[in-house]
Amino acid sequence: MAGTTSRPRVDYFYDAQIGNFHYGEGHPMRPHRVRLTHHLMVNYGLYKHVNVFRPKIASHADMSAFHSDDFIRFLHDITQDNMQDCIAQLERFNLGADCPVFDGLFEYCQTYTGGSISGAARINQGCSDIVLNWSGGMHHAKKSEASGFCYVNDIVLAILELLKVHARVLYIDIDIHHGDGVEEAFYLTNRVLTLSFHQHGGSFFPGTGHVNDLGAKSGKNFSLNFPLLAGMDDASYESIFSPVVSKVMAHFQPGAIVMCCGADSLSGDRVGCWNLSIRGHAACLEHVKSFGVPILVLGGGGYTVRNVSRCWAYESARLLNQPISDNVPWHEYMDYYAPDYKLHVPVSNMENDNSAEMLEKTKQKLFEALSQLEVAPNVQMQTSQPGTRRAPDALTLFDNSDDEDDDWEAASEARTQRTQRQHLAEFYDEDDLNDRDVFETSRPLKDFEEPPSDDDGL
Repeated sequence: MAGTTSRPRVDYFYDAQIGNFHYGEGHPMRPHRVRLTHHLMVNYGLYKHVNVFRPKIASHADMSAFHSDDFIRFLHDITQDNMQDCIAQLERFNLGADCPVFDGLFEYCQTYTGGSISGAARINQGCSDIVLNWSGGMHHAKKSEASGFCYVNDIVLAILELLKVHARVLYIDIDIHHGDGVEEAFYLTNRVLTLSFHQHGGSFFPGTGHVNDLGAKSGKNFSLNFPLLAGMDDASYESIFSPVVSKVMAHFQPGAIVMCCGADSLSGDRVGCWNLSIRGHAACLEHVKSFGVPILVLGGGGYTVRNVSRCWAYESARLLNQPISDNVPWHEYMDYYAPDYKLHVPVSNMENDNSAEMLEKTKQKLFEALSQLEVAPNVQMQTSQPGTRRAPDALTLFDNSDDEDDDWEAASEARTQRTQRQHLAEFYDEDDLNDRDVFETSRPLKDFEEPPSDDDGL
């Protein structure tokens, strides 16, 4: 990207079926929010400024680049009809209340994961400055375990794809929950720097992401965490996000960035407890965009669906340098935005528990860790998670030796001694959870196998 005022080349991955998947009655995660986002983008005219692709679904082999074969096979085979015969495996792979078995589960994983991997491939090919996949961002999933509404970790798989071309990849997470699955996957590597800003303390899920969790072995100081308290507002967030990200960019100098933009950090989220506005949330993406490095932008959490779609549509507009009205254009889902039918919603008057002194202290700890990094390190071709399939092209992305297994397990044990917490799904409201997904977009999408030129419209 030549600069933030020029027109970036933006790809947008969307599958019209994503909104049909349903975690079950009363579950706070609703893929329908991605459909709501899409219809705002269409009716604001944002689709005219992007290349729209229907993602190629991820294969078993694609997902096994990180996840264990047994886990992926189980996700493929498990159904609501046979789950009663698989109680031991359900417990082994952590499927249950937070991560239920539902109709089309494996197809759902293939769809959102395919968008992230395909988006990373577009960046690798030099075709795109920014790629959007709002259905992705499942940052809690582990190698052999579902967690926190997440089954397949599309973020890890997309980063692995980017590592085939880029020596260094930066991962930034502004979801209110710690990006534990991504951090764990790359905890021992210096090729990926993970940076997570998240709520921490008490019983808040997942209970990881302490400021002293900095990585291990080759990855020492390449895992950065900024734990925060309730009530985080725009001014406080901007005071830490911009300087920390700027310092990371100066020291790490990544070739590509992956960003998890969970909207549960917004004011009024059913699960979250922060007080960010949509503009404040979007300002994070604009700051990252200003560095001119290719970005893969993914969704994540977000459980007040009408605000999630508002946020992601607005952020799409900002990334495209396209101004849009605060008045929501008329479309099929107008009732979600009643009674004011506005894009932006006011924040609350909740108290911010994050003092300026606390924020400055944590910021300085991260700066100290960054000061110990070699600027633009000449990184080795080495990554963490053991027992995972080696990547092609002779790049040793995972070391499968027994010594590496022992090292990784020791580091993981030390990192997770602060006990993992129960997910706070019990705190969401049940309003709007039973709204039916009835609309199917009639607008044609281009297949990823035959991408259009940058100037083609939808």
